[in-house]
Amino acid sequence: MSEEQFAQECLNAHNKYRALHKAPPLTLNPKLNALATNWAQHLLALNRMEHRRNSGYGENIYMAMGGMMSAADAVASWYNEINQYNWGSPSFSMGTGHFTQVVWKNSTELGVGFAKRGNVIYVVCNYNPPGNYNNLYRENVLPKTR
Repeated sequence: MSEEQFAQECLNAHNKYRALHKAPPLTLNPKLNALATNWAQHLLALNRMEHRRNSGYGENIYMAMGGMMSAADAVASWYNEINQYNWGSPSFSMGTGHFTQVVWKNSTELGVGFAKRGNVIYVVCNYNPPGNYNNLYRENVLPKTR
């Protein structure tokens, strides 16, 4: 799969989930795609999971080994943190931060990057503006519509 196809699949998956939460669709940003790709390559080279520091953007990272892995799989893994989200007390949690960034209403742009070697793939998504700001969860992470 080409970088463009992977990025489009990732964007489509994000926007499918965002629509369930009344968040506007994201658009791909080439600068953010390059940033995300660079970081995915860095993570693959080091074989570790860590966030880029002080990029000014939101970031989700994912790593998988073996089998076929799609961009939609990465986004689904982040979105599935919804099951741990505390709707009664909306705030940041280590176990739900990927989910909240995916559906964060005020984020408008997405950057997608991946790096693969053998059966290992790293996926990085960057978001502009970033999400997960304290005291802004109630207006940016909306309940799922029925």
